[in-house]
Amino acid sequence: MNTAYGVVAIVLVCAVTLAVGAFGLRLSRTTSDFYVAGRTVTPYRNASAIGGEYLSAASFLGIAGLVYTGGLDMLWFPVGYTVGYVVLLVLVAAPLRRSGAYTLADFAEARLESTAIRRLCSLLVVGIGWLYLLPQLQGAGLALRAVTGAPSWLGGLVVAVVVVANVAAGGMRSITLVQAVQYWIKLTAIAVPAFVLLAVWVGDGTPAPDVLRSDPGWAQPLHGLAGQGHPVYATYSLLLALALGTMGLPHVLVRFYTNPDGRAARRTTLTVVALLGVFYLFPPLYGLFGRVYLPALPRGTAPDTVMLSLPGSVLGGTGGEVLSAVLAGGAFAAFLSTASGLTISVAGVLDQDVLRTRLARVTSHDATTVQGFRLAAVLAVVVPYAASRVVEPVGLATMVSLAFAVAASTFCPLLVLGSWWRGLSTVGAAAGLVVGGALAAAAVGITVLAGPIDGWPGALLGQPAAWTIPLAFATSVLVSLATPGRIPRHTARTMVRLHTPEDLALDRG
Repeated sequence: MNTAYGVVAIVLVCAVTLAVGAFGLRLSRTTSDFYVAGRTVTPYRNASAIGGEYLSAASFLGIAGLVYTGGLDMLWFPVGYTVGYVVLLVLVAAPLRRSGAYTLADFAEARLESTAIRRLCSLLVVGIGWLYLLPQLQGAGLALRAVTGAPSWLGGLVVAVVVVANVAAGGMRSITLVQAVQYWIKLTAIAVPAFVLLAVWVGDGTPAPDVLRSDPGWAQPLHGLAGQGHPVYATYSLLLALALGTMGLPHVLVRFYTNPDGRAARRTTLTVVALLGVFYLFPPLYGLFGRVYLPALPRGTAPDTVMLSLPGSVLGGTGGEVLSAVLAGGAFAAFLSTASGLTISVAGVLDQDVLRTRLARVTSHDATTVQGFRLAAVLAVVVPYAASRVVEPVGLATMVSLAFAVAASTFCPLLVLGSWWRGLSTVGAAAGLVVGGALAAAAVGITVLAGPIDGWPGALLGQPAAWTIPLAFATSVLVSLATPGRIPRHTARTMVRLHTPEDLALDRG
């Protein structure tokens, strides 16, 4: 491929990102602007921003690669990603917004009245954020190498520099504008080449992929996860992680604090489901077309980059090169937007709970707060970038699904029980976080470091959500029932706040 087209597309995406971020900088002045965009983001702009940051490397490149290698059964990934927002809408979207918190750690401290719980949540937010940032930076390296031949470390470095520049400059208000624009960039970048390839495929008589002759199971249910052993268990465990893990992703949750009220938070979630549904129509097409026109990938080419190689193989010439460059630009928009959201959430926790003992909430302290946030943003990106140069890639979607499993095993029980059960005690919440987090983290570590394991041990470790989530819930409930004296003193008042509509609360005030 002509590397000039790819370089131009990537540079344009980075330039647009920095330009929109610079515009947002003019609007960011206070602590509230940096953390929650002043809580004034409209539902539709917020939904575009959520779509921008949620559609990560796994969504843009990883799903196409999974369908290419694992078959149509891999469509469970986009289904699970989207269902997660439905669960989030039903269970926690409005209570989270009504909590008035800046971060997930703030919510936990307000609900459970415990600084120890706050510190534990802060540790988990940073860990999940870094685990999710890792595949974004690795994916950027893969994409840049695929379109330009540059070393893999350079792509991650470009994303890290652009993200730090935007996040440190304008905080959440700036990033909201950036991510809203990047959703539409990504949708355009993935849709236009897909329609061109679809037209070519129809013009060729809709040929079936050759893999159906050599491997008929490619189009059959439960084929994609069969390599992990016990595919029925693996499929349901994966769906559980994706459906319940969304509410535990710190970069997703912080978005609901930017809405004006709980009603806007629900409208935001409904719009997000629609935006995700439109986007996820396209990645599976690239996996299918890859099997038709690229039955065998060149040596040394990762399946995650099949989307970038496809237009050149199908069309050839300048047209194919331009479409590949468009996809490369869209992929970089995915890396930048998701990495920005993760950096915001991790930097917020590092700033509040590591660099300072408590958040300065008064206007006179805003300048100090902003400086601490900017330093935290640099730290939030440097650590995962260093790790991305050491840890071997295990597949973009696979790595992201492991982050979902950890999030679902920790914050899902805390948020659901904390929002709806008055009997949750401080000790019970801490025990659930520790048990779920330790078990899920151990499974992730073994999977990443030890590689594939045969039999039930491999299935349980490779897809741990089906057993770590119930254990975390059970631990929280049982320990809470055993320690009724540790139920927070102001639980009744807090629960009223979480479930009273804002307009009613204002009328009473």
